[in-house]
Amino acid sequence: MKLKINIQNRLLTFSVCMVSSLFLLQGTLQAQDSTGVTEVTAPAKTKPVKNTFQSVWIIDNQTVMVPVKGTLELDIMHRFGTVNHGFDDVWGFFAPSNIRLALNYAPINKLFVGMGLTKDHKLWDGNAKYSIISQTKGKYPVSVTYYGNMAYDLRKDPDNSIFKYQSQRLLFFNQLIIARKINDKLSVQVAPSVSHQNSVDGYYTKNDSTGKEIFKDMKFDHIAIALSGRYKLTKVTSILVNYDQPITKHATNNPNPNLSFGVEFNTSSHSFQFFMTNYSMLSPQRNNLYNQNSPFGYTDVTGTKVKGGKFLIGFNITRLWNY
Repeated sequence: MKLKINIQNRLLTFSVCMVSSLFLLQGTLQAQDSTGVTEVTAPAKTKPVKNTFQSVWIIDNQTVMVPVKGTLELDIMHRFGTVNHGFDDVWGFFAPSNIRLALNYAPINKLFVGMGLTKDHKLWDGNAKYSIISQTKGKYPVSVTYYGNMAYDLRKDPDNSIFKYQSQRLLFFNQLIIARKINDKLSVQVAPSVSHQNSVDGYYTKNDSTGKEIFKDMKFDHIAIALSGRYKLTKVTSILVNYDQPITKHATNNPNPNLSFGVEFNTSSHSFQFFMTNYSMLSPQRNNLYNQNSPFGYTDVTGTKVKGGKFLIGFNITRLWNY
């Protein structure tokens, strides 16, 4: 009888242990995936902000946008004459115009390289654009991109009256673009730049005190800053505003600031911008160094001060292909 009781106690103890083990095993299995590995929930990774701008251009300036790897882009840029002559040249449409054609490609992520040809001064240019950081919530409050450009003046000069040395045909441009997407509609950016010319314009003038001629010329380096913004009206239509302020002061040929504003229409592979601007040269270094179209009024050839600025109509078209 005593033996029977011991066996029952042992069976009861064994049953309790088995039930407890099953509950523990069930809890463990619920915390495992089908491979038997304990599942650990990782925190969601924050992705960079997308579509700060829809195009690499915002009127006369580059944006922080760098297309993805394998993107080929065709740029068609056009500037008509100034509108100040009214119907005489149909507000600049029949005046001498300037055009630029360019091809750009993204061989790797974050890098965009290309070449272009501009009618004014027959400029060939090579450029590179690299995305340094992208705006990311909790990590980077802004996006930062570097843009660099080197242009070569191809005008004929058989008697060396324009260029004494071939190196004088070169102009350089370097810019750091800092942008922030404020919300789904508004994006803004600021872009300081340095332009460099190997050959400067100037003239000789007599010094009244000594009677000697002194050469007054432009500086080789020029600092400027650009402020730009885009506001989306719809998914495919936006308003664009851009302002360029020269900072460096030269002894002669001081450039005027640029004020431009317009609209942008986008598809998945096209961007079309139509606008008014003071810039006409389509080369960032030439625009920053030599712009003589003032947005705030000007003095005509007779010396009369004219209210209102010298604006011209322009457009940019970009076409993207992905390979």
